Amino acid sequence: MLKKVYPERNSDDPSRALLEKRGDLYYPTKEFQKKAWINNGKIYKEAEKAPIKFWEKLAKEIYWQKKWKKAFLHKPPYFEWFSGGKLNLSENCLDKNIPKLKDKIALIWEPESETETANRIFTYKELFQEVNKLANALKKLGVKKGDRVGIYLPMIPEIVVSMLACVRIGAVHTVVFSAFSSQSLKVRLQDTEAKVLITADGYYRRGQIINLKQNADDGINETKVEKVVVVKRAGNEVLWREGRDFWFNDLTKDESDKCEAESMDSEDPLFLLYTSGSTGKPKGILHTCGGYTVQTKVTGKFIFDFHNQDIFWCTSDPGWITGHTYTIYSPLLNGITTLLFEGAPDWPTPDRWAKIIEKHKVTIFYTAPTAIRMFEKYGAEILKKYKFEKLRLLGTVGEPIDEAAWLWYFNEAGKGRCPIVDTWWQTETGGILITSLPGIGPFRPAFTGLPFPGVRFDILDEKGKSCSGEKEGNLVILPPFSPGLLRGIYKNPEKYLETYWSQYGKNVYFTSDGAYKDKDGLIRIIGRVDDVIKVAGHRITTGELEAAINSHFSIDESAVIGIPDKIKGEAPIVFAVYKNDKNKEELKKELIDKIKKEIGPIALPKEIYLVEDLPKTRSGKIMRRILRKIFTGEELGDLSTLANPEIIEKIKNLM
Repeated sequence: MLKKVYPERNSDDPSRALLEKRGDLYYPTKEFQKKAWINNGKIYKEAEKAPIKFWEKLAKEIYWQKKWKKAFLHKPPYFEWFSGGKLNLSENCLDKNIPKLKDKIALIWEPESETETANRIFTYKELFQEVNKLANALKKLGVKKGDRVGIYLPMIPEIVVSMLACVRIGAVHTVVFSAFSSQSLKVRLQDTEAKVLITADGYYRRGQIINLKQNADDGINETKVEKVVVVKRAGNEVLWREGRDFWFNDLTKDESDKCEAESMDSEDPLFLLYTSGSTGKPKGILHTCGGYTVQTKVTGKFIFDFHNQDIFWCTSDPGWITGHTYTIYSPLLNGITTLLFEGAPDWPTPDRWAKIIEKHKVTIFYTAPTAIRMFEKYGAEILKKYKFEKLRLLGTVGEPIDEAAWLWYFNEAGKGRCPIVDTWWQTETGGILITSLPGIGPFRPAFTGLPFPGVRFDILDEKGKSCSGEKEGNLVILPPFSPGLLRGIYKNPEKYLETYWSQYGKNVYFTSDGAYKDKDGLIRIIGRVDDVIKVAGHRITTGELEAAINSHFSIDESAVIGIPDKIKGEAPIVFAVYKNDKNKEELKKELIDKIKKEIGPIALPKEIYLVEDLPKTRSGKIMRRILRKIFTGEELGDLSTLANPEIIEKIKNLM
């Protein structure tokens, strides 16, 4: 049992008061509750009674060039929100904030190196001008409304400028995580048929320069990319092709800082973001303009309780949906300051993250359980010198958080006074859909919380019946769904139907997550029920990994499983059937190199086992469930369906 350590209450400062605790539930203090946007349960009743009207009311917080004709249209499994409405996300982030907030800081950028002389800071007016300049430059490169633009950038201000410039002119951005390999980039560029890619010469990671331009050059081979815009970040030497490659600053320096925002239909494509699917090829998740903008603004406002003075640090890279929605768009839609940090939160010292919170007076901190467990590993001693006086709210994202990590985060980072909003959502949902609202609570360690008002969830068994008590089942979303839910998988309508709408019919969205409710209705997420594993909050499919491994000439076939990992949440384990013509250790190294090249270092396995065969049913299906149980030491259960039960002992002997 973890010992709970609480800081002393400062009676002279009510904002330092500890959260109220009743049993195993925590509640916000009266002081926090009083100032919160949402501070009583009436909102849940209002939303449950009329969810469509509820979202219509929230949509009025967005600037619409033309109001919608119909709030919700549903032709299962397809649906629309705010049909006929016209708006622009960039206009809502920038133009509408300029009159009152032009001199307010919109973006703080912290470089990895602590020796760099200055942070880059952009006011709303300055960010607006930079976005307009790039928008005009992209137009001159031939980018039109509906065109796809690839963005392969690290955590630098230009990624924010690039995304906003694309949506300003109606181009559909596709951001590719900068740590992904050139092959991963190529697959996404090929699928989108992007003709322009925005990248950088390089960037810093743990003191080393990563040559991103080289990856980009390799990644655009066999694609339709004709123009490459390059940000000068690291100053490293790069290969250059005249007529194709352009320096970012050269393109924008003489451009006008005025560019009218394109009028976008509510259901026009906004961006594509690729996420792992159940096969080797990633899925292009399509989000549209109106519903995403509404959901992004109000979830940030209510869940993180955004107020004018807030400085928000979401540690997610914009290469992931969390970075799209909560590093960039939601803070700017709400007119607050967002922080972007280039480096790793534990480099060059384990307390770098704490230094940044203190230095920039961060008020809201949103990070992954993987990072929290890493901070915990270094010990609480290094945090004694940090008071985090401005910090008032904490959040977690990316995977279920365990109770020990929750309590450490609460006591050591939050000093026992900050509500923790644990959040569940997906690339597909576009924004947070389950959490406890900070002005209401309750917060229970390891439980995510309640559905966001206006979103209907259920937990179903395999037969489609609601699970009672604390029985585990499949988490699903019911109509009218949420405005930010995906509208499709790019170029693959069959996959869209199969993945999300086939398990319980076309009226029920299948999340692929297992969950259960406690007696208070709080939802606990168990984890994926399909073959996607989450490594440090990043979704990677067994199919992607297996495809990379199987492409090695010495491998006949393979199976990948995810196993619990104290730091990363889950880690991949590889079982590969190999030809006896190669040194085993040499082969393992080659497989690691192949995974690095095909997917990226994030997907590196914890262990590779070279085996004679894999456990299979008589129909040839690989039994990954059995491999997982072999590894964890669980009872294997009924093996009568196996065609080759003798392989079990042979695999056990390798461990």
